[in-house]
Amino acid sequence: MTHTRLLLIGTLATLLAAGPAVARADDGPSVPPGTEASASAPVELDPNDPDLKLPDGATLAEPKVLDIKSVVEDQSGDERREDTNTNVTFALQAEVLFGKDSARISGQARARISVIANEIKTQNATRIRVFGFTDNLGSSAHGDVLSRKRANAVHGILEQELSDANITYEVRGYGEDYPIADNSTEEGRKKNRRVEISFPRGEN
Repeated sequence: MTHTRLLLIGTLATLLAAGPAVARADDGPSVPPGTEASASAPVELDPNDPDLKLPDGATLAEPKVLDIKSVVEDQSGDERREDTNTNVTFALQAEVLFGKDSARISGQARARISVIANEIKTQNATRIRVFGFTDNLGSSAHGDVLSRKRANAVHGILEQELSDANITYEVRGYGEDYPIADNSTEEGRKKNRRVEISFPRGEN
């Protein structure tokens, strides 16, 4: 038996005596790639840098609370709700409320307006704006009249639902003015054909 064969037999015997290899998991914390702590020191700022100081005689502007807007739109895009620090606005697309070129409210639309009326009660609002809008198809004069009729129709349902003499309404039809989407596409025109109901938040 040669020296090489003896060496191989000895190595194999050592491996068999050691038994099968056992896999081990690392119990230490794992960090997603790219989130490892940086070894570099943070950038140091020079407090005496003139660019960080106000010029002599200058003062900071008065602090103010910025208006935060939250916008929620249902999956179909038929209804949108905007909340700010001061106001709540619901926008309902005309197709949800009316037939084509009509100001007659459907039964399904009444249910949606009823939900908005409940929100008005929750906010204790006493000033409500109901504004109608159209797309830019047809004459501007026709759009003005149709948008006003649609706003009046929604206003009528709100009055029935709320039945509160302390509430004042501002009802207007703006026609094709104030679009919120591109009138060059049907998708945009659909968004522009709408009635908006807005009122102050938490008014007492």
